[in-house]
Amino acid sequence: MSFLIQSGFLQSGPVQHALIVGGIAAVVAAVVGVPTLIRGQAFASDALAHVSTAGGALAPLIGVNALTGFVLMALAAGGMLEAVPVRDRAERDLLTGIVLGAGLGLAALFLSLGVTLPGASGATVGVLFGSVFLLGADDLVPALTAGGLALVLLMAFLRPILLAALDPDLARVSGVRLRLTGAVHLACLTLAVGLAAMTVGAILSTALIVTPAATAIALTARPGQSLLVAAGLGLAGTWGGLLIAYDSYVWTNGHAWPASFCIVTALCVLHFGLTGGLSLLRHLRGGKVRR
Repeated sequence: MSFLIQSGFLQSGPVQHALIVGGIAAVVAAVVGVPTLIRGQAFASDALAHVSTAGGALAPLIGVNALTGFVLMALAAGGMLEAVPVRDRAERDLLTGIVLGAGLGLAALFLSLGVTLPGASGATVGVLFGSVFLLGADDLVPALTAGGLALVLLMAFLRPILLAALDPDLARVSGVRLRLTGAVHLACLTLAVGLAAMTVGAILSTALIVTPAATAIALTARPGQSLLVAAGLGLAGTWGGLLIAYDSYVWTNGHAWPASFCIVTALCVLHFGLTGGLSLLRHLRGGKVRR
C-alpha cells in the first residue's frame, strides 16, 4: 500500500484542500453533465469552458477570486447563447462557435496582459491547466458556496430540466417553462465550469463535465441513476488522479505529473474500461443467446 499511497498524503494541507475542492467540482460537474449531454449541449459546455479562460485570466488583473472570474465570464457567454433566438441545432452551433471565438480572443488579450504586468505572471498555466495543489483555505468557502448553490438549483428543478431535455414538446404541454428551465440549467452549468476550471484548468474542464456523465449514461438508461453513477465516477476519477499526481513525485524522482493530466487520464480509463467491459459482456451474452 505504501507504493500506492505515499506517506503524508492525507496529512498534507495542500492535498486536503485539493481533495475538498476537487471533490466538490467532480460531483457538481458530473451531475450537471448528465442533463447537459441529454440536451445535446456538449459543444456548448466546451465553449463555456474555453470562454471562461478569459475570466480566469482577468481575475488576477483586477484582484478577484479565480472562481469568480471563471463563473462570471462563462455566465456572460451563456447569457448570449440563451438571449439570441435560434431556429435549430445548426444555428445554435453556429452561434456557439461565434461566442467561443470572441471569448478566446479576450482570453488571448488577458493572458498576454498577465504575462507583461507585475504580480500576475504565474497565472497563465494555472488558468489553462489548473493548479489544484496550490489552492488555499480561502478557496474552500467560495467552492463550497458555488457547489452548494449549483446542487440546490439542480435538485429544485431536476424534473423539469430532465423532462425538457428528454422531450421539449411534452415538457411544454405539461406546463414546463422552457426559458426558465434553460436559464436554471445554464446557471448550474456555469458554476460547474468554474469549479472544474479551478481543478483541472479551463482547457480541460470539459472532461470533468462530459466524461463521467457520458460513462454513466452508457451504463444506465435511467436519468436519476445516471446522476448518482456520474457523481461517483467523477469523485473516483478526481481523487484517484490527485493520488497519482501526488505519488508521481516519488515514482519519477521529483518530476511530478500535472494533477490535471492525472485526473483526466483516470476519468478516461474509467470510461473506456467500464463501457468497453459492458460492451464485451453484452457481446458474450448475445453470442450465448444465438447459440
